[in-house]
Amino acid sequence: MSHQFDPTVLREYDIRGIIGETLGPDDARAIGRGFATLLKRAGGSKVAVGYDGRVSSPMLEHALIEGLTSSGCDVVRIGMGATPMLYYAEASAKDIDGGIQITGSHNPANYNGFKMVFQGRPFFGADILRIGELAAAGDWLDGTGEVETREIMGEYIDRLLSGLDGIDTAALANLKVGWDAGNGAAGPALELLAERLPGEHHLLFTEVDGNFPNHHPDPTVEANLEDLRALVAAKNLDFGVAFDGDGDRIGAIDGEGRVIWGDQLLMIYAEDLLRDRPDATIIADVKASRALFDHVAKCGGKPLMWKTGHSLIKSKMKETGSPLAGEMSGHVFFADTYYGFDDALYAGVRLLAASARLGKSVTQLRSEMPDMLNTPEMRFQVDESRKFAAIDEVSARLKNNPGPEVEEVNATDGVRVNTKDGWWLLRASNTQDVLVARAESDTQDGLERLLAQIDEQLALSGLERGETVGH
Repeated sequence: MSHQFDPTVLREYDIRGIIGETLGPDDARAIGRGFATLLKRAGGSKVAVGYDGRVSSPMLEHALIEGLTSSGCDVVRIGMGATPMLYYAEASAKDIDGGIQITGSHNPANYNGFKMVFQGRPFFGADILRIGELAAAGDWLDGTGEVETREIMGEYIDRLLSGLDGIDTAALANLKVGWDAGNGAAGPALELLAERLPGEHHLLFTEVDGNFPNHHPDPTVEANLEDLRALVAAKNLDFGVAFDGDGDRIGAIDGEGRVIWGDQLLMIYAEDLLRDRPDATIIADVKASRALFDHVAKCGGKPLMWKTGHSLIKSKMKETGSPLAGEMSGHVFFADTYYGFDDALYAGVRLLAASARLGKSVTQLRSEMPDMLNTPEMRFQVDESRKFAAIDEVSARLKNNPGPEVEEVNATDGVRVNTKDGWWLLRASNTQDVLVARAESDTQDGLERLLAQIDEQLALSGLERGETVGH
């Protein structure tokens, strides 16, 4: 017995495909067998399994569990919930050695996939390729695992509420917050959480519906925040929080309807955290604003720019002992009094906490941030065989002949170039055949000069910034 995966399915950070085209029950079974084999060989034996609200998730869960048990692992089913609830089950239970969440994250309704954690660390990159190798060779252990069901929602909600520990909840009694679950998997947990939070809470789209009838659950796209913006305006709320389809990414708007982007949320969290932990290393990905890195330094922290990708950031946090990290995409990782994984529900609670501890409204905190002019993330198609090579060419040219306007070139992840106008970035996506570009300046003229530099470098590599493509 062996199994071949569609070549597009085994990705850098997760396993993902289109149901009925590139991903189905046989793949789920092979993933279960491979993961169980690796875990047993590493001395583990029990895996937590959860799933999101997609129509195809129960079918994949059934096949995944078949695969895990037939290679000798015991399974703890935690049922439908947000991805961070699965991470919580894995991190908090002494008897669980790994976890798999079935989720299509923020992708369209016909996608689904798997996010995995292995003995407390992210499972990605070479680990995922190993699953493919084991499947191709049919190199799986045989065994018979047991299956149990565990109800963890209640203790998970208790743990989320601990984000308010030490805060006088009377200080939050007048707070009014809007929440948009986007019909994603975080809805049921959000309902239970909001009932127990101080203040007044208005909830949108908490009913789980894998067809996403109201809007697509990706809070990094401004159009998807329109319902939340309307709610905040109509009810005169202090701020609003939105989640992606599986609840590991947060989006937010302030009381005036302005978007608070991922790096701006991190500015708020960092200012709060650094009062108790001066000198802490705060990590953000290469797409984050210069304003964030400056703000971390001003608040007494050590800013560290790192590669984009939730698995890469989590690994870097472990290596550096960082208590806080985040990405432009809305993944925020708290390891100060939490477990270091990305949990948008917990990040929502921590936004309430930060506002209370800093004694400023979320709107005031947003208003105090410098006004930067930046492009959205521009993504354009470049052939898979060309995308990394093109970035290497740009990097080499800038190293050998930077030109008078270039102040610094950072090659942590792609190429990020500082000039007196601001900065620009070009990087290859790890998950798609696209290049990603971004630029930020204080002035419109400066922004145009930065974009011209991007275009010049692309042209020298025979490329151009074409139509922006989606995620």
